[in-house]
Amino acid sequence: MDISLEYNPGSTAAKIRLDENETITAEGGAMIAMSSNVDIYTTTKSKKGGGGLMSGVKRIFAQESIFFNHFTAKQGSGTIYLGTSLPGDMEILDLTGNKIYVQGGSYVASSEDVHLETVWQGAKNLLSGESLFWVELSGQGKAIINAFGVIYSIDVDGEYIIDTGHIVAYEEGLNFTLSKAGESWLSSILGGEGIVCKFKGKGRIWCQSHSSTSFGQQIAPHLKAIKS
Repeated sequence: MDISLEYNPGSTAAKIRLDENETITAEGGAMIAMSSNVDIYTTTKSKKGGGGLMSGVKRIFAQESIFFNHFTAKQGSGTIYLGTSLPGDMEILDLTGNKIYVQGGSYVASSEDVHLETVWQGAKNLLSGESLFWVELSGQGKAIINAFGVIYSIDVDGEYIIDTGHIVAYEEGLNFTLSKAGESWLSSILGGEGIVCKFKGKGRIWCQSHSSTSFGQQIAPHLKAIKS
């Protein structure tokens, strides 16, 4: 399997070249185009992960599709292009037995040997605005994630603060709690930051330059004006 990112940075598309009988699992609705010899099998299960009805329900809360599409090249190699609904960058992750937690809506695809689970991240996310359920990636292989805007990584050894709505993914050596952005709650609210995520531990965080929540709040009044 060979994965390359086209038109990156910007409105990125992932180009995946599959050898014969090789399979990649992708989020439902991510396919842009593919070779005619690539078969699609749709299910609520990832081949290496859990599945079934309850797993599908959790994926809805994680802002992911209830379905996975499994693309397999038949009678020779094949190519498939994958994209996302929001404009932004993609990143290829290499998993070597570690775990990576991906924000809801940011998982795109993964190779067969990557294990996928939808996991509960705790009641703290009710206040943070992040997804209640995240996609846990583990095993050996490659995965593709996407961001709204530019995606960039930060290596943390200790503590680091990320504003809510800008987290794409993070490694298992890290955990976060909610905190005020400034010295007091008043200064945090007046400064427009409010609640932030304080990470502790050692590992990598992937962030996005734009927040889909903030973007929605900005355009909502204009959409109402158009309707009226």
